[in-house]
Amino acid sequence: MADAVHGIEVGAKAVFSKEITSADIREFANATGDNQPLHLDAAHAARTRFKQPIAHGMLTASVISAAIGTQLAPDKVVIYLSQNLRFRSPVVPGDTVTATVTATGLDLERNRVNLDTVVTKQDGTEVVTGDALVMVEPLS
Repeated sequence: MADAVHGIEVGAKAVFSKEITSADIREFANATGDNQPLHLDAAHAARTRFKQPIAHGMLTASVISAAIGTQLAPDKVVIYLSQNLRFRSPVVPGDTVTATVTATGLDLERNRVNLDTVVTKQDGTEVVTGDALVMVEPLS
């Protein structure tokens, strides 16, 4: 594997899915301090374009981190270096989101992997798109 970073080759994929619940949204709000009523107050959210509470964008994007950290190279240390995100569609409680990360480039000298990142809902709608850069190291 001369063209791989610790076993990760261009084209390698990792996938992680999670149902987003109202409890997840409340816990994320508590953990981050982002208590915007759009996420937590049904009456407030009903007066918005969304008509119901929606998940925080960063909560939705966090499944990308889960795919990278637990699925891409579970027997290695994967360090998140950067992430670009585009929020495309809302996620509501009860939606199942799936992050798919795909290796698109390698820096063999620096043990870095470029990734395409996409999060979809159960109906295939893209909710978050972007790209990431990670460093991969063996366990010591």
